[in-house]
Amino acid sequence: MFKTLLLAIDINDQEGAIPSAQAAVTMAQYENATLHILNILPDHGMAMVSASMEPNHSASIKKAAYDELASWVTANVPKPLTTKIHVATGTVYDQIIKTAHALSADCIIVGAHSPSLKDYLIGPNAARVARHAAQSVFVVR
Repeated sequence: MFKTLLLAIDINDQEGAIPSAQAAVTMAQYENATLHILNILPDHGMAMVSASMEPNHSASIKKAAYDELASWVTANVPKPLTTKIHVATGTVYDQIIKTAHALSADCIIVGAHSPSLKDYLIGPNAARVARHAAQSVFVVR
């Protein structure tokens, strides 16, 4: 049913990513699926900000994030599972949906924290992904 899974995690919250990773690994093993693991870096915002940085600043930050994500995957995802690592830059929910579409993912797995009042007013990333994605979305707490 699900042959291509996309797990979106926040590498800055490695402990918080474990429950959603465990669910994604279980699904991938059961379905014999490829597990794509995505981390999103925030963009620099205004062009003036990125213009003031070194020319290779974005590339070096993206490489560092990729390396950290690769280490996390090695420590938290069993070896025989087919995995692919992705790092994107931009708005979290937008990049999850774009990446899922680009990969033709069958399912997106995201973690969620306990809701608070601001989540009902603004909406967390997991809720936005669930509302706007064309794929099935599993939200893990």
